[in-house]
Amino acid sequence: MEIGQLEAFLQVVQHHSFSRAAEALELTQPSLSARILALEREMGEPLFQRMGRGVRLTEAGRAFLPYVERALEALRDATDAVDATHRASTGKLRIGSARAICAYVLPRIVETFHRTHPGVDVAIKTGRSSDVLEMVLSEEVQVGLTRTMVHQDTESRHLYDEHVVLVTHPSHPFVRAGVASIYDVAHEPLILYDKESSYFVLINRVVREAGIVPNVQMDLDSIEATKRMIERGLGISFLPYNSILKEVEQETLATVPLKEGYNVVLPTSVMVRKAANHGAVVDAFLDLLYSLYPEGLPGVTKDPLAERKRAIVG
Repeated sequence: MEIGQLEAFLQVVQHHSFSRAAEALELTQPSLSARILALEREMGEPLFQRMGRGVRLTEAGRAFLPYVERALEALRDATDAVDATHRASTGKLRIGSARAICAYVLPRIVETFHRTHPGVDVAIKTGRSSDVLEMVLSEEVQVGLTRTMVHQDTESRHLYDEHVVLVTHPSHPFVRAGVASIYDVAHEPLILYDKESSYFVLINRVVREAGIVPNVQMDLDSIEATKRMIERGLGISFLPYNSILKEVEQETLATVPLKEGYNVVLPTSVMVRKAANHGAVVDAFLDLLYSLYPEGLPGVTKDPLAERKRAIVG
């Protein structure tokens, strides 16, 4: 049984005529008739009843019809799937990202994407989350990675929660104690990162809730510079956990849980412009993000210091 025979069968059903079916398939009528006869021989039953200028299905033909329709539909779906794979393998992907996400999370994502889509060129623009929102709205970028922003013209999906943790030099007394009070933090030289960032807003909320006045010694606009200052013993800071993984592993920085149990979390989301024609490349990138960060996956949003806090405080 050949695809051409099934297509000929379906066209005859739709046109109720061998001649019109032949025209639709751009075949001669004898060629189309030969396909139908070969199909009927293979099935062992006549599929059409010839009636003068027209034809109609036999009982066997009516039983055969839904299977032919499903088979040809499945073939079209298979062809579309292969075509989509090809379309997603080339092209350009424009990403807008909050700076910290770009520096500490996005490289692994892009590396994974590049392994399966090596022909796609990736362009990345960075800024604050509010800047990334504007990039998405103006279609300067196709995809935005931000601390959760809401706008009526965008669609967003939560990916993971970024925990902001207290970071000190490994020799700091807080590390030896294994825990720190927010009230003790008030007496330490504090290095703040970017007063316009969502990190600063969260930390400011924590100190206001605690009713303390922090001893701010430095105000920097770079997480990397902040880390270098802490490594020199010039102060402590609150930083996103993903930004200090390497230094914690190398033991040049340390994290300390807060005794009061403050859980400072920055929700992180992916956004696209609503009703935009995203294309195969963007769809492939979104599929990767959703597979890396499935909603509600245990451990994705877990506080990295939770077990340590429970052991100390409990």
